[in-house]
Order: sequence, then C-alpha cells, then structure tokens
Amino acid sequence: MDQHAQTRFSTAQVASSATFHDLSALSSNTKKSPPATKFERRRRLIHSINMSDFEDEMDVDVPAPSKDILFSADTSKGKRSAANLPVEAEDSLPWVEKYRPNTLEDVSGHHDILATINKFVDTNRLPHLLLYGPPGTGKTSTILALARRIYGAANMRQMVLELNASDDRGIDVVREQIKTFASTKQIFSLGASARAGAGFKLIVLDEADAMTSTAQMALRRIMEKYTVNTRFCIIANYAHKLSPALLSRCTRFRFSPLKEADIRVLVDKVVEEEHVKIGGEAVDALVKLSKGDMRRALNVLQACHASSTPLRPKDAPKIPDSEIVRDNITTETIYNCIAAPPPDAIKEILSTLLNTSDVTSCLTTINSLKVSLGLALADIITALSEELTKLEVSPEVMITWLDGLADIEHRVAGGSSEAIQTGAVVGVVRSGVELMSR
Repeated sequence: MDQHAQTRFSTAQVASSATFHDLSALSSNTKKSPPATKFERRRRLIHSINMSDFEDEMDVDVPAPSKDILFSADTSKGKRSAANLPVEAEDSLPWVEKYRPNTLEDVSGHHDILATINKFVDTNRLPHLLLYGPPGTGKTSTILALARRIYGAANMRQMVLELNASDDRGIDVVREQIKTFASTKQIFSLGASARAGAGFKLIVLDEADAMTSTAQMALRRIMEKYTVNTRFCIIANYAHKLSPALLSRCTRFRFSPLKEADIRVLVDKVVEEEHVKIGGEAVDALVKLSKGDMRRALNVLQACHASSTPLRPKDAPKIPDSEIVRDNITTETIYNCIAAPPPDAIKEILSTLLNTSDVTSCLTTINSLKVSLGLALADIITALSEELTKLEVSPEVMITWLDGLADIEHRVAGGSSEAIQTGAVVGVVRSGVELMSR
C-alpha cells in the first residue's frame, strides 16, 4: 500500500471512530431520559406546529345539516369598508368611500325600499335579496349598511362574504369559496354589537350580472340548500342578464336614479366639510349633469376641487386645509371636467340649425365648436334632443327629430363616421323645420 493510500485509510478510521463515539454518547444520553408516554409525544407534536400561520385564515364553524366540523371560507378578499379605517387613512380616501353611509338611515333616497328592508330585519325574516338598477344609486351602500346593522362592524369579516367584479366569478368560485362559506354556521357568540337572531351569514354578489351562466346555474341549488344559515344578496345593473331561476329565488328591489334633491343634500354636506369653494349655479350644474348618479357627482366634485387647489413646493410648510386659497369652481369648470357640451354651445348650434337653411353653414358651426371645445358628437346629440323636446311643435315634427336623432346615435355607437353622421344631424333637424313651415 503506497503512502497516499495509507493516509486515506487512516483518515477514514479516525472519522469512523469519531462517528461511533458520537453515536454512543447520543445513545447513552437517550437512555438516561425516561421513555416518553403516548400523551407526551402527542403534546410535543402539537406544540411543534406553528398555529399562528393559520389563525388568520381559518374559522371553525359547524354546518347546519351535518355534525362534521368544517372551516369557513377566507373573506379577506372582500372590499374593506371606509368606516373601519383609522381617521388618518380617511383623508386620502376618495370621497365616494369616505362619505359612504354607515347606517340605513344615512342612505340617500329609496325610502320605501329601506323601510321594507328594515321591517325584514326587525321581524328576523330577511329573504334572499336582489338589488338592481343604474350605477351610483346606493345598491352596495344599502347592503353594507344592512350587514353592519345586523352583525355590527366587528363581526363583518367572519359573517359577510363579498365578491365584486374584480374577483373570479366562475364555476370554481361557486363550488369552492361560496359553497364552503354557505355550508358553515357560526358557533361562537357575536357579542353585544350583533342583533338577536343574527345566526345566519350573508353572501353579497356585487355586479352579479357579470357571472357566467354556468356559475348562475350552480348557485341556484346552493341558495336553496343552505337557506337555514345563509342569506344571499345579489346586486346587478341589469336584471335581464340574470337567470330566471335566480330571479325567482329573490325578493327584488329596483333602485331608480336618485332625485336631484337627494344628491343636493349630500353634495352640500361634502362642500361644507371639505371646504370646497363652489358657487350655487355650479352646484346646480353638477347635480343636473350627474343624472341621478351619486358616485359620479362626488367624483366630479372631488376632481374639480383638486384642480382648484394650487400646487405647493415640497419644502413649503403644511397649512390647515381651511386656510388654503383655492380658485372658485364655476359652471364652466364642471362642464369641462365632465366633457359635456356647455349650454351656450348647444344654444348656438340649435339656433343655427333652426334658422339657417344653408347646410354648409350649419356643418361649419358644429365642426368648429367640436374642435374648439373638444366635444363628441354623441354628447351633442344628447344635449340637442333635450333642448328640442322643450320646443312647442306638432307631434309629427317632434317624432321626426327624436326618431332621426335616435338612429344617428345608434350608428355613432356602432362606429360610424362622425363626419357623415354630423351631416345627418343637420338633415334631421332641417327636415323637422320644413314640416313646421307646411
């Protein structure tokens, strides 16, 4: 055996000897400790698991029809209410969320619907609900205020599952997340903030008209099977996009566009609390252009308020919001923010169409205003139809105008050339004028 081989053999012997001594020492130490009992081994196994990784994701519930213990679905994907945020975070919130009503009494308009829902809650007979109507009319705010009244703000997370348009609403969500949440029942007390009889959970499906037809079909059976411990609230803009089977399982409430008086109340409140510098005529224009959409009114008001606030250097000291000198928000500011045709421009176009027989002159007037003010033909058609309906003309003339403008609007929405349809607008209005002269 050469010298290198002897060296390797000696090293292996030393390592083997060290390993043998280590194992002997470990064996001797093990023998000294008493053998662990079955209960002790189980206790060590439980303590070796870090339960903190699961405490935020699991909620032990008991299903109503079965005695097996299940885990409720994770509800952390729902929208977080602005009412649960700290005061510091509310300053950076959009006004739509900051001034979202916390109670049913704070919801604007729809007094008959709110009175009926309150009776359902008072008698503990809340059915499955379907709230449908145009956007910005208070559908989501109503159901969130209802849930807060039933469960209290502290219990919203474990008792309410809210899915909106940003969540996947396919068949997998219905079979897994919705079914798991609906099949479980709360076994712990909700505390003093919850109403008596609030033992059922609430599943809110916002913008449910975007759900696939397969998911809607799977939802039918779940709504019937778990009615004992779960209520569903379906929110949609268009009821005709929902399955008739779902419609028959719900009590339906239509949220119509809000009245201008209801929008004016909240706008005045926001103007006062946010120190918005705006005139009365501008508020009237804002309320009118919102067309019953509270969300649109608040978003436009906040955008105009931000544009009227001067920019300050980064190094400038912070001053109170009430002491900031802002530009006055005028009617022109409101129309520019919404990109709606100003009343003066519409009056000029209408006067030209009614009093000028020269088609070229009419086209020049409309096109010049479109370019200078950045107007869209669809907005001009809408504003023209509103002004034409105010005129006292014969039914034949009014039908000619409205029917013709409706066809033009349809063609514009379908992607037709605006240049050609602008000429069609001139032709429709002039045709009505010729009928008037006969």
